[in-house]
Amino acid sequence: MQVDFYHLTLQPLDRVLPRIAERVVGGGGRLLVVAESGEQRAALDRLLWTYAPESFLPHAQVAGDASDALQPILISAEPNAANAARNVALADGVWREDALGFDRAFHFFDDERIVEARAAWRVLGERDGVDRRYWKQNDDGRWEQAA
Repeated sequence: MQVDFYHLTLQPLDRVLPRIAERVVGGGGRLLVVAESGEQRAALDRLLWTYAPESFLPHAQVAGDASDALQPILISAEPNAANAARNVALADGVWREDALGFDRAFHFFDDERIVEARAAWRVLGERDGVDRRYWKQNDDGRWEQAA
């Protein structure tokens, strides 16, 4: 199980998440995007439709019916993959232990959530079978693996 910690310093989530989603879906995978706030889920829904004029990311918010299973990207308040995703993006900066049930987790956080992210990093370091990676942006805005 791999957990990628993305410290958002120069670019906000709305610039980073769509690129990660493109890579997951482009590689044949599925993604569950988790955010507790209904307002943030609605914003993520709009984002995935409009982030770039030349791109399209098929997705939906959890509807609670059979259509959820068809979605390559599903936006939800809970880390339950109704779309059979093996990748989860924790978009609200909150680590959830249920993310360990996926093959890969993307944990996005900004400076407001850095204390919680550091705590999650330490706890996950003590777990067998968890490969942690910490990504930060350099001065040019490129992502570099720092740990």
